[in-house]
Amino acid sequence: METTHLRTRSLVAVFFIFLLTSVSVKAQEADNFLAQLHAFRVSNYISLDAYYRFSGSGSTDTLNEIVAGINAANEAMNFLANSTSGVLSSQQIEKLSDEFAKFKNLMRDNINDVRNTGYPDLRLVADMANQALAMNDMATEFYQVAQENSQTSTNPRVEAARMGAVKIAQMMAKYAVRTNSSVSQTFQGSSTETSLDEQAREFDALLKNLNEGESDGELQALLSDVTSKWQFIRGSFINYNENNVGFVIDRYSKRILESLTMAIGLLQQSA
Repeated sequence: METTHLRTRSLVAVFFIFLLTSVSVKAQEADNFLAQLHAFRVSNYISLDAYYRFSGSGSTDTLNEIVAGINAANEAMNFLANSTSGVLSSQQIEKLSDEFAKFKNLMRDNINDVRNTGYPDLRLVADMANQALAMNDMATEFYQVAQENSQTSTNPRVEAARMGAVKIAQMMAKYAVRTNSSVSQTFQGSSTETSLDEQAREFDALLKNLNEGESDGELQALLSDVTSKWQFIRGSFINYNENNVGFVIDRYSKRILESLTMAIGLLQQSA
């Protein structure tokens, strides 16, 4: 009898260990899914920013930046499609993939226009900008759905950093339109996108949330770096009609993105 009780208790213990392990694995899969969906959003804006600069210069180096951004978004999309986390339905993932395919096709057509004629087709550029916004709005909506379906809590500071990274990448791309003389007189980006000064104030709020809480060592240094670089370029976003400082905006925005990405990793480690 005692032996039977011991076996029963052992089986129960094994079951609970298996259950806890299963829950932990599912939570990690959901976290990885959210991280890749975040990377997808940022990578697309990075490629869009590079295109706007390419349309004015035709530079091979800038073309390579477009390709790198699209490739990074492709990798993220492939991860999402193969994920077994279940936080999004196959129909939702397929819908996002279809929107991404439209964006890539428009990017290819716009690149070919610049390479073949030396200047962009403004109609096609506008189509691509609007498609990028619609696609990333969908990705943001699905990110929120995936969060809810994961039934796990995400560090609020991680979320603030991710939202800030998407915002700065979006702003960088929008500012690049104004910097490029070949399109800026007649094209100002997506017709429905929030203005740069308003986006800058949204980034202010996200940065404030990110800086709340304890930070020391490398994390403190990264957040300090983000804050100082943001203060350096913030006025140019707020008063975007006054000066054209595209090189500075692009350089500092990318460094902010790098620091935010590193900060996200540190915040996740300490969670």
